[in-house]
Amino acid sequence: MASADRNPTEYRHRNRVAIKRALISVSDKTGLLELAAALAAAGVDMVSTGSTAKTIAEAGFKVTEVSQVTGFAEVLDGRVKTLHPKIHGGLLADLRLVDHENQLNELGIEPFELVVVNLYPFVQTVASGAKGDTVVEQIDIGGPAMVRASAKNHANVVIVVDPSKYSEIIAAIADGGTSLAQRRELAAHAFAHTARYDAAVAEWFAGEIESQWRKDAGQTQNNESKNPGFASTFELQAELANTLRYGENSHQAAALYRNTSAEATAGIAQARLLGGKEMSYNNYVDADAALRAAFDHTEPAVAIIKHANPCGVAIGDPNAPDQIADAHAKAHVCDSVSAFGGVIAANRTVTKTMAQQVASIFTEVIIAPGYDFEALEILTAKANLRILLLPPNFGRDSLEIRQISGGLLVQEPDTFESLNPSNWTLVSGTKADPATYQDLVFAWRACRAVKSNAILLAKEGASVGIGMGQVNRVDSCKLAVERASGRANGAVAASDAFFPFKDGVEVLIEAGVKAIVQPGGSKRDEEVIEAAKAAGVTMYFTNERHFYH
Repeated sequence: MASADRNPTEYRHRNRVAIKRALISVSDKTGLLELAAALAAAGVDMVSTGSTAKTIAEAGFKVTEVSQVTGFAEVLDGRVKTLHPKIHGGLLADLRLVDHENQLNELGIEPFELVVVNLYPFVQTVASGAKGDTVVEQIDIGGPAMVRASAKNHANVVIVVDPSKYSEIIAAIADGGTSLAQRRELAAHAFAHTARYDAAVAEWFAGEIESQWRKDAGQTQNNESKNPGFASTFELQAELANTLRYGENSHQAAALYRNTSAEATAGIAQARLLGGKEMSYNNYVDADAALRAAFDHTEPAVAIIKHANPCGVAIGDPNAPDQIADAHAKAHVCDSVSAFGGVIAANRTVTKTMAQQVASIFTEVIIAPGYDFEALEILTAKANLRILLLPPNFGRDSLEIRQISGGLLVQEPDTFESLNPSNWTLVSGTKADPATYQDLVFAWRACRAVKSNAILLAKEGASVGIGMGQVNRVDSCKLAVERASGRANGAVAASDAFFPFKDGVEVLIEAGVKAIVQPGGSKRDEEVIEAAKAAGVTMYFTNERHFYH
């Protein structure tokens, strides 16, 4: 029957949708001409804007300018060009409904089956150091409107915002069109894309508002470095990477999500599994803690973690023939019992020698920025050992996030980028000799990775005893000494926070510790200092604590 005689509420299911007409407007021209060539070969009508249309036309492909469709030239320096019923009608018409089809026919509007849009480079413009109106002009208006309209209408239109997806579209053209499942997936990707974009814009505005407030108040970022300013809204964008077997316990469901925000750094979530079983929830938690501990050090370092706490941390002897293997051997000796079934992280490429050492120990996970070929051969022979390779752009996020009931806690990460031991204050004993001083610096760095209350004993660039997670500091001191056994004699000690009483220091002194580094700041600092002086023990105050909860 004729279209005009149909029931206007008649509904038709659409799965495979052939691509006959495409709207293309991209700032990132990557892969554009390959896509245009495929569309042209398939007889698809291309409609485009500005520089995109020019690029397609100069390559010899037929393209229609948006202004020819709308009958309205681009105005206001390009701020208004696609916001028109003849564009958005073609994007939003639900052709499952006969009434929508009829309205398009009456209005002389043609539908689009493919929309290819990526947005003005706002994030890149901010990153370049641009300011003010230069940044504002990179806030896309028409682009997000087209993306969202097409994504909403994914029952009829496929939206592509990422050049890496062009190959999927080219394949779909050859298959006779896009499937509903494909359009739905790309729609979700598109909404995530615009959400990240809007979050970046909101974050920039929050920074501008704060900068103006500081200017009005006569303040500068320099004298407010401890208060970086936080956006009025906090957005998280992540995509499902893997469903895990279970969570912390077998009755808990769990999954891994990868951060997809434009500012995100690559971390353990992006690491490649080179061998062994799939990672578990607890494996990820422990491996991340191990990375933090190993990468706190600039020297070749290894950290061995069990239940998110170090059972050994060490740096390699610069005179050792294989520094990373030396670091691993020393870290393992710290607590070889707890290292059984642990997680190992190295901040350098794993060598054959280190791999041979690891192979003789039951280990759940090893993670490193690289592996020598012979090392990988040795490690992959261990069927149950999970071998993770860090991404080449591995880094630390600029903010740490912790969920609490009803909200989130956000903070800057605790790092040692500004560590300057020359600013430490000697409050007891004689100035440490160079070797002792280096051990104090190592112990202070390594102590940060230990859950509070934390006490770490060290000797020759390696932990020899660790007391962690106790509800009072004296118990942590006792635990560290107990685990060190006789190795506490002649060792140095680091405490993540001040000693509230002298009893903890006395435990360390009695065990033979020769030097201590701690933040200071207790009401009883004087009695703590006097206990150290009476024993002839060197003590430094850092005036900075490193709690890790």
